[in-house]
Amino acid sequence: MSPFTPTERTQVRRLPNRGAYDAETIFRILDEGFICHVGFAVDGQPFVIPTGYARSGETLYIHGSAASRMLRTLAGGVQVCVTVTLLDGLVLARSAFHHSMNYRSVVILGRAVQVEEREEKMKALKSFTEQVVRERWNDVRLPTDAELKATTVLALPLSEASAKIRTGPPKDDEEDYQLPIWAGVVPLAIVAGAPVPDPRLNPGLEPPPYAKKYSRQRP
Repeated sequence: MSPFTPTERTQVRRLPNRGAYDAETIFRILDEGFICHVGFAVDGQPFVIPTGYARSGETLYIHGSAASRMLRTLAGGVQVCVTVTLLDGLVLARSAFHHSMNYRSVVILGRAVQVEEREEKMKALKSFTEQVVRERWNDVRLPTDAELKATTVLALPLSEASAKIRTGPPKDDEEDYQLPIWAGVVPLAIVAGAPVPDPRLNPGLEPPPYAKKYSRQRP
């Protein structure tokens, strides 16, 4: 996988050592996430909308109702900024000033295009399903023509992107390391509980393995 070339817009300037531009790092963050925030402006008014997404190869897909104002606006070719953030831990320093968080984030810039071709649209919808629960697509009823018509899918090429990452312990001022204050990291992770059956589930149906042993960690 080729690295992304930093641009004037994606170059990490503050704490540049936290920037990452290799495709493996960026794709791994995107594949682990659930929600992206889509930023765009209409007539000078900025909007930032949280929504689900999926990555397939070097394309990021977002989707929703055909009546969605956001999707109609983006399909018109406006500039868009998409961000994804994973929170990995709370960094507790000896001073209030140096408290922080460990995180992995990605910023993607560009213009989205509407997916019209049926085969690519189905591929994108499969990617959405698999983004949330791997192996689920093969178990579900596939979208009907009416459902496809009611759904808008947009494709955003992953051509201008960068990651920013913080890891490790607190970084206190040297004189503060002698203070009698606990400091360190509280790790955070998404942990799945036991599957809860639908009250209208047919008797005798057991949760599939991917629901019983759900994990956001990608192979």
